[in-house]
Amino acid sequence: MIRAIICDFGGVLTTPLLRSFMAFQDQTGISGKSLGKAMLRILEREGVHPLYELEKGRISEADYLAKVAAELEEELDHRPRMVSFSEIFFAALDPNEPMIDTMRHAKAAGYRMALLTNNVREWEPLWRAMLPVDEIFELVVDSAFVGMRKPEPEIYHLTLDRLRAHDEAELGDLEFGDCLFIDDFEVNCRAARELGVEAIQFESNEQAVPEIRGALGLTEPAKTGMPGS
Repeated sequence: MIRAIICDFGGVLTTPLLRSFMAFQDQTGISGKSLGKAMLRILEREGVHPLYELEKGRISEADYLAKVAAELEEELDHRPRMVSFSEIFFAALDPNEPMIDTMRHAKAAGYRMALLTNNVREWEPLWRAMLPVDEIFELVVDSAFVGMRKPEPEIYHLTLDRLRAHDEAELGDLEFGDCLFIDDFEVNCRAARELGVEAIQFESNEQAVPEIRGALGLTEPAKTGMPGS
């Protein structure tokens, strides 16, 4: 029986992340393909992926952008300005209200709620300002502050341990099989399933919301005009 929900942030509780990457491409002229190739060259040369290092909090956003810009310089014949990356990224993101309402309803139904996100340390004030994070989630595990990221098994274990510790009286015996995980990346869902977690890959509200409600046994909220009612 599901007792706890572990939910992703970007692309699940927000509009698709692809919109943000497309906005970055439109405003800078740097294609996603060029950006990806630059990061792969850094990986091959240095043995670490710069994006993963950023999401684990091992390098700053400024260092990441400078490293990628330097890698793009030869290809573009100039060093691109990437200082406005976060502004462009978040300007193209909006809250995904149907999923936020579903999480709010699950909270009201008594499920324990955790947010598990691969994110950037410097972005915390930006993404937290978008959503009622602390209203819905009793626990937030942010990759940039814990030094690990999805789909690494360690971050799922850490999330489970922190849920147990947060309320030992009720969750001290919580196991992976008691959890529902929601994420928009199949690789992250697959890693959760390998640990025994029930996982739903978010593809659209039309697909995911009924699946989540069905897994939790939630009925549609009454139409009273109040969010999550």
